[in-house]
Amino acid sequence: MTFTGTADAVYRTRLRGCLLGGALGDALGKPVELEPLANIRQPVELVPNTHGLAEITDDTQLTLFGLEGFQRGWVRARAKGISGALGALVREGYLRWLDTQEHPAPPPADDGHRTGQLRLEPWLYARRGPGRACLSGLRASFTPQPYAELTGRPGPVNPDSKGCGTVMRSAPFGFAGRPDGAFVLAANCAQITHGHPTAYYAAGAFAAMIACLFEGESVEGAVLRSMRLLARYPGHDETTAALRRALDLVEAGDPGPDKVESLGGGWVAEEALAIAVYVALAPVPHRKSALVKEKLRLAVTHSGDSDSTGSICGNLLGAASGEEVLPYDWLTRLEGRTTITRLADDFATETAQTASY
Repeated sequence: MTFTGTADAVYRTRLRGCLLGGALGDALGKPVELEPLANIRQPVELVPNTHGLAEITDDTQLTLFGLEGFQRGWVRARAKGISGALGALVREGYLRWLDTQEHPAPPPADDGHRTGQLRLEPWLYARRGPGRACLSGLRASFTPQPYAELTGRPGPVNPDSKGCGTVMRSAPFGFAGRPDGAFVLAANCAQITHGHPTAYYAAGAFAAMIACLFEGESVEGAVLRSMRLLARYPGHDETTAALRRALDLVEAGDPGPDKVESLGGGWVAEEALAIAVYVALAPVPHRKSALVKEKLRLAVTHSGDSDSTGSICGNLLGAASGEEVLPYDWLTRLEGRTTITRLADDFATETAQTASY
């Protein structure tokens, strides 16, 4: 891709929109996660902490550290013409996140992964429900080959785990390059922590959707293209079937929490992706100025992993339409908004030149 003038501005607003939209959905879903559907008050609103900010969870934390690692790897690959270190640099980004879960403040800098500014942000040193597979997987010391062939066989780390922790962190892999490259890279980097094929294929499909949206596809077009990519790989059936159920529900009309619940709890990768896709495509009744609010509310109104489904849906909505569609009154109350915006702009500056993989 080459970005100049108007195209560059559109790219920047999509990048901001994707990251901030994901963080909004994450923060909106955090207070209602695990709540029985009947107990979730409507309309769902952001819940402020003692500082007046709506807190994000490990979903946004991992996304930001993954973006930092991906940016470093992408810059290196562009400069040297090789991408072999990309998987290692993404994993180092996730290791910086792991430090935030294991230490009360930044450990001393070193010559390894403990470098950069993001790890110095005090607000990131908070445990917000980190997934067990993410924690144990990062301690397993597996570094993926970024563009290894996807065989459909279980990966070496947590081979039976297909938790949604792979999907909710994978939007950044769609920020540069083609959808097919985003798919393979995200699927391989997902195996740092989760080895189940459905876990890594769902991550790949999600990253491909983001890449398609950045190319100007509609959400429906992005989903359909990702499903065609999925069909190339053995073992894609669970992920494909979940996405087909989501599309069938969209066609059935009359969207609501009961439809969301019918897709599962979002704890596993394919269910979380299916819920987010369903809500992003569903014709949700709304006032013109409140579409994103109503969609994010629906994405978190279920008795499962509400923050993750809200985060993934927010990534899709923001990537599709840009930062401008996000509710400003919610953004002003979002924890980490300044840092998230800075990371988006830093990446956009890097990709203002030609990017390909």
